Amino acid sequence: MPPFAHIDCNNFYASCERVFNPSLRDKPVIVLSNNDGCAIARSNEAKKLGIKMGEPAFKIKDIIEKHDVAVFSANFELYGDMSNRVFSILGGFSAKIEIYSIDECFLDLEGITTDLRTYGLEMKQRVEKWTHIPISIGIGATKALAKTATRVAKKFAAQTGGVHYIDSEEKRIKALKWLDIADVWGIGRQYSKRLLAYNIKNAYQLTMMSDDWVKRHLTVVGLRLKYDLQGIPTIRLDEIKDKKNIATTRTFDNMLGDIRDIRERVSTFAVKCSEKLRKQKSCCNAIQVFITTNYFREDMPQYSNSIVVKLPFATNSAIELANFATLALEKIFRPGYKYKKAGVIVLDFSPEENQQLNIFENRNTKHIPLMKAIDKLNRRYSKDLIRLATQAPGRTWRMRQEKLSNHYTTDINEVVKVRVS
Repeated sequence: MPPFAHIDCNNFYASCERVFNPSLRDKPVIVLSNNDGCAIARSNEAKKLGIKMGEPAFKIKDIIEKHDVAVFSANFELYGDMSNRVFSILGGFSAKIEIYSIDECFLDLEGITTDLRTYGLEMKQRVEKWTHIPISIGIGATKALAKTATRVAKKFAAQTGGVHYIDSEEKRIKALKWLDIADVWGIGRQYSKRLLAYNIKNAYQLTMMSDDWVKRHLTVVGLRLKYDLQGIPTIRLDEIKDKKNIATTRTFDNMLGDIRDIRERVSTFAVKCSEKLRKQKSCCNAIQVFITTNYFREDMPQYSNSIVVKLPFATNSAIELANFATLALEKIFRPGYKYKKAGVIVLDFSPEENQQLNIFENRNTKHIPLMKAIDKLNRRYSKDLIRLATQAPGRTWRMRQEKLSNHYTTDINEVVKVRVS
């Protein structure tokens, strides 16, 4: 089996902000979530100040002011475009690439005859020269070992140069003994607690457990992970990775108590989900809606609820999904509360072109060309040029993004201008 490379963009969102603002280098930088709620990205300097991932912005206000931390609202359009640029460059190093997340990917290095660590250093140099996004690269015989190697490369960057290749049994064992069980790819918080209870503290100890024990406590997925950590390729490269569920959730700028306001939000979330479904040519067979109050406001009554509705037919129509979502909302909404967040999650996907017909009720086929036309117009002119009536035309809902940087690469009006004298 060919070796794999795992590439991870370092502190990606913060790094994207630094690309277009070099004065931020070596300074603490954080990026906040939707509506400027919590820290979702931190530069190394911000981490050293004790700012934790997911920490609410209001709790770290004193740290931000004391240490002059640069704070930005999440600029997802910019980050998505920079992600595409990085992966396009990496695609030149391997024909087989799996995009794992917005800042991570795997490469299949089959057929590469040059020294792989040198090859990794060349990848790193090219990405950083062409995009100014710093990356770490791990190389190993399996995906799990490549992922482990990336952790080593990042943690010991001064020694590894940001690239680490697990190319011997000695390096494999050393890396696995160093890697805490909670940091093993795919283990997660729940399983790590269970393993710690059995005194399994690192990845190497997990690989020493019997197959039966691992399968009993971690299922067959955990057994495949064990083999991968042992250097036996078990987890394959997924070159095309469609999402298995799609969510659109937001924290409201202000607390809302009127169902009409929340209905408009939920309808909009459903429309956004439908756009993502159509983009990956999928339909959903179920939809989940949730609402919750602000649990930080202990002086106010609290309530949260969610509901999953099985749809009578598979669809990716914005009209149909908005209708199902608002009906679901009405079943869980309770008056007398101030709601702070809501969301829509579409589930149970099936291919758009392969839909099974029902006897009594099916999707409206007239919506198919209509959605294509809407998508085309919105892509060409404006994201929200055409909206549903339930999205309250004339009312503009925007996330609180008080510290939003320019879009630079995604808006012609905000491109960087260079003056040559």
